[in-house]
Amino acid sequence: MKSCTIQSPIGNITITGNSSGIASVSIASGNPAVSTSPAVPKSLSRCVTQLHEYFAGERQIFDLKLNPEGTDFQKRVWNLLLTVPYGKTISYLELSKLLGDVKAIRAVAGANGKNPICIIIPCHRIIGSDGSLTGYAGGISRKKWLLNHESPHKQHTLF
Repeated sequence: MKSCTIQSPIGNITITGNSSGIASVSIASGNPAVSTSPAVPKSLSRCVTQLHEYFAGERQIFDLKLNPEGTDFQKRVWNLLLTVPYGKTISYLELSKLLGDVKAIRAVAGANGKNPICIIIPCHRIIGSDGSLTGYAGGISRKKWLLNHESPHKQHTLF
């Protein structure tokens, strides 16, 4: 398994994977001292390029081979997350309905929270039924940043 760390507007991002695909994309939790990797392994270069394009506003859909580790249920949820379009959000309840079991909402939320490939598998696009920005392993401020970044209606803060 190869890894590298890149800079992004929401913090350093560590990518791991190999020729079988990307296994994880994670945001460093509040440690700006983590240095970026000087060289990017060939197996991760497409991912690095596509993440840079995403943050530059030049990419809305990722075209990468993914290989996350998880249970069959988690993988079903993660595959559904890939269907949530850029710039859109759905609720955990809606995600449960797409899965075919409205009563699985807690399990769906749990699988969403265990997503090892943030941004590319867009768990940040899942919100509470009341529109609240609940649950994001990278922190609510990063979830808000990502959703604002993807919003077709750019707004400036007044304060």
